[in-house]
Amino acid sequence: MIVVLVVVESSAEDIEALRDVCVEMERATLAEAGCHEYSFSQGISNPNQMRVVELWESMDALSAHFATPHMANFNAALESRPPKSMTLKVHELGAELELPTPA
Repeated sequence: MIVVLVVVESSAEDIEALRDVCVEMERATLAEAGCHEYSFSQGISNPNQMRVVELWESMDALSAHFATPHMANFNAALESRPPKSMTLKVHELGAELELPTPA
């Protein structure tokens, strides 16, 4: 399983202006083959921060995602309201574990 974690520093106003394109991006991406999770969130304590959490079956599925029309549309919208910064981290998960129960 591939995990992608994105943190975007912007302004609350720009994040709000991108809300509709984010909703469309979530909807379209969740319909892609190999996508297990794709969600945007805005910081509660920091409304100038937006996060994206993605879970992909494989790097091939993630690579195919970058070639979709909704990705191009999202990138164009983001370019119209450039963020102050953006960090993107990609990790490969191992086996899923059970959460330990308190003693």
